[in-house]
Amino acid sequence: MMRITSKTVQLLLAGLLAVVGLVGFSTGAVSAPVTAPVAVQAPCGDTSGFEKVNLSDLPAEAAETVDLIQQGGPFPYPQDGTVFENREGILPDCETGYYHEYTVETPGSDDRGARRFVVGEGGEYFYTDDHYESFKLTDINA
Repeated sequence: MMRITSKTVQLLLAGLLAVVGLVGFSTGAVSAPVTAPVAVQAPCGDTSGFEKVNLSDLPAEAAETVDLIQQGGPFPYPQDGTVFENREGILPDCETGYYHEYTVETPGSDDRGARRFVVGEGGEYFYTDDHYESFKLTDINA
């Protein structure tokens, strides 16, 4: 028979706390371990070559996504808030982790669709409606 000592209990509790800290804890039905991007630095690259668009000129679902991003979720897809790696090389070349992607719902689509926002740590909102083939720099205040 195994003897449970206070040292054993302490080790088990420490391990449990470590696991909870690493995995996170959520009570929501759909969540992602992400936080909303915060404009804490200047953009990492030149954005002057991008077509500019006002949020009010995009589909209504784009404004809904911006609201979710600014609130920190909850997001409809587990991929929302994950690191966007800029494999296409269209956005300014920034360090890994600078950009995060978020789904813009497409009514009638049976999957995530092609519309996304890619948000930089400097507060840049890039909108794509063709799954990363092109981007428009979005003024989310207009």
